[in-house]
Amino acid sequence: MSVQQRTSVKSILMTSRSFADMDEYLEKALREAGYGGLEVQKSPVGITLKVYVARPGLAIGRRGTGIKELTENVAARFGLQNPQIAVTEVANPELNARIMAARIAQIVSRGTAFRRAAQWSVNNVMNAGAAGVEISVAGKLRSDRSHGEKYRAGVVPKSGDTADRSVNEATTDVLLKLGLYGIKVKIALKDALPPDFVLKEDIKEEEKKENGQTQAEGTEEAGR
Repeated sequence: MSVQQRTSVKSILMTSRSFADMDEYLEKALREAGYGGLEVQKSPVGITLKVYVARPGLAIGRRGTGIKELTENVAARFGLQNPQIAVTEVANPELNARIMAARIAQIVSRGTAFRRAAQWSVNNVMNAGAAGVEISVAGKLRSDRSHGEKYRAGVVPKSGDTADRSVNEATTDVLLKLGLYGIKVKIALKDALPPDFVLKEDIKEEEKKENGQTQAEGTEEAGR
């Protein structure tokens, strides 16, 4: 590997690390606003950080004081020249894995049983129109021994291009009296599924329609 190639690889790694650190910092800073992700847009004028949140009002603050303070902190912490932060509302928070994972952590930290919090989240995600959801909770759930439990609904692709394209995944943790709980949320989005991917429920509905049409045609033939 040449010196130029090593320099290029190092630059990419440093950029990725900086992005990860920035994403983690914003997740903590905008936890109450329902942080849903970050998109970095570079231009000749400067850098724009497109932040997705569930509640933009909490991120912006009264008369923009919150977003102004956040911009100053990000610029000082990461050494950015004239950064701009654009707050974008998440259209459907129930289909964003990061937001749902943070919600489960908040609910559990307030004293709600993890099973109830997980099942509530599963129902909300499916009612929002997801193809499937899987929520994993691990830690000292019932005793001093650590173990995990999973809650599923619908269809969640596990591997391959289908999973890469359609599954939105996030992991978080919450510290309770019994210890540290790990929470992982996977949400399969219907709109992101490839055209040749058909859910079993859809197949069953088509079969019912075809069977009903066949029976109707048979009744007409018998009447003749």
